[in-house]
Amino acid sequence: MTEKRFTSTIKSTEELKAHQLKGLKWTVAHAYNGSSAYRNKLDQAGISPPDIKSLDDIRRLPFTTADDLRDGYPFPLRSVPFEKIVRIHSSSGTTGKRKNLCYTQKDIDDWTHFFARAYEMAGVTSVDRVQIAVGYGVWTAGAGFQMACEKTGAMALPVGPGNVDMQCRFLVDLQATVLCCTASMGLLMAEEVNRRGLIDKINLKKIIYGSERSSVSMRKKISELLGGAELFDIPGMTELYGPGTGIECPDHDCIHYWGDYYILEILDPDTLEPVIEGEWGEMVVTTLCKEAVPLIRYRTRDITRIIPGPCTCGSIMPRHSRLRGRTDDMFKFRAVNIYPSMIDTIISGIEGMGSEYQIHLSRDESERGIMRILVELDETTPVEQSSALAGQLVNRIKKKLFVTPTVEAVAYGSLPRTERKSKRIFDTRIQDDIV
Repeated sequence: MTEKRFTSTIKSTEELKAHQLKGLKWTVAHAYNGSSAYRNKLDQAGISPPDIKSLDDIRRLPFTTADDLRDGYPFPLRSVPFEKIVRIHSSSGTTGKRKNLCYTQKDIDDWTHFFARAYEMAGVTSVDRVQIAVGYGVWTAGAGFQMACEKTGAMALPVGPGNVDMQCRFLVDLQATVLCCTASMGLLMAEEVNRRGLIDKINLKKIIYGSERSSVSMRKKISELLGGAELFDIPGMTELYGPGTGIECPDHDCIHYWGDYYILEILDPDTLEPVIEGEWGEMVVTTLCKEAVPLIRYRTRDITRIIPGPCTCGSIMPRHSRLRGRTDDMFKFRAVNIYPSMIDTIISGIEGMGSEYQIHLSRDESERGIMRILVELDETTPVEQSSALAGQLVNRIKKKLFVTPTVEAVAYGSLPRTERKSKRIFDTRIQDDIV
């Protein structure tokens, strides 16, 4: 049996809770003493480090948001002297200022350790060759995947994103066994491998992917096109070190998250109160040992749920579902709150439908909302079935979501492919200033 070098030494739920309480006390004291921004937040909330006596006291702490990181640019929530900072990473961002995050050497070491644990849970060993097809530079992805790969002793092939010709060449010539990428890049590579007739020339066993949601049918398509490769969904965000903060377990029914490095709460995004265990809500995280930029009740905007009870894989680490969506990519159509993952699920349940789709939201001349969905057929589905399958999708959406879209089923490969995140929602309902 392969030695588990990075698995936590914590052996029980009680031991984990004691570890978390110790870490929570340290984090609150460290942030209070090291960051004027945190000190002001805690003072305004009327709480100080000595007030933390149990894990339940976490609910007395104020929330931290992305706005706190942007407002504190360029070194937001810094809690250590500059001379202790060894690296800066930055989120890609969509609007306004980037979210810069500082790291001490201990932060880097901790991140590398638990990311290596993720590789280890996916079965990656020193005999593997890991092709890293994610972004390098100020982003956390490339650095994180590579550091942890080397920590496990596996061979790192740092190709970076895009460059499909080089990706295919490395898969063949260097015989990569693991591909790390976004879900969209995984689909793009799977289709290219088949289009070029390379499936019998490569040795790919595992796909470790993250950065975006993926539907069941998309995962199935990637695996089938790559000869049955095993897929592992890996979460992470720049604010919380980077990728590798958990991983889909070998039994493929959950994400194990590293509860010895952070506390995860699931809250109702409107009331900010805890949901019943097992219900969907917003993921809120508090770090336990992060030095440069600790997080106290950081609202991630990611939607997931806690999966109670022990996992069949045997890991003691707690678990949550694969991410369902985000509170900020939810859209409201005719008074119904809809997440793209809901459309994912419905499409995945229709035989003959592919995994790629777009949702176009607009208004007609009378300002009535219109939802138009473009969805690809499966590779083997005749175009003559387009109308019937589109009708099925309309009926299922109407039944499950109580709204009626128009649907156009298009030929396989019609929608654009990218090595980055696929754009799913095109909302033109508001085309002028809102203030």
